[in-house]
Amino acid sequence: MGERGGLLVYRDGGPMTRSWGTCLLLLTILVALVASTDPGKNKVKVLKELKVINASNANVKQCLWFAMQEYNKESEDKYLFQVVKTVQVQLQITDRLEYFIDVIIGRSNCRKFSNSTENCSIQENSKLEKKVMCSFLVGALPWNGEFMVMKKQCADA
Repeated sequence: MGERGGLLVYRDGGPMTRSWGTCLLLLTILVALVASTDPGKNKVKVLKELKVINASNANVKQCLWFAMQEYNKESEDKYLFQVVKTVQVQLQITDRLEYFIDVIIGRSNCRKFSNSTENCSIQENSKLEKKVMCSFLVGALPWNGEFMVMKKQCADA
């Protein structure tokens, strides 16, 4: 160790070199861990591939009802939206039943926070008319009463 103008200089690879070496070692370990991670382990095994199914299926109706509840809860619109038409439903079986549901929904004449939603109808031929095309992916364990909107994508129709 020598001294130059008040600075200590390490000739043996002092603290500065050692801390850099430690960082490099930690970085190498991190890269090795990431590289050794098997991305396939995090994938859910598909037991039965996608198959088009009938929209009148009881589980489909439950999933669609649940998806619409979630849609209306998250929507900032003052009115409830209802299903106008079910375009297609597909089922895939993994560790749960996964329903891929494509629907056209429309703004109804019922306000969100009204008590009665039984007589709602779709707004048509008015300035409040609005239709939206939505694709929902609903994961379900219907025998447990468990439903989850795993993915939602909507665009004005």
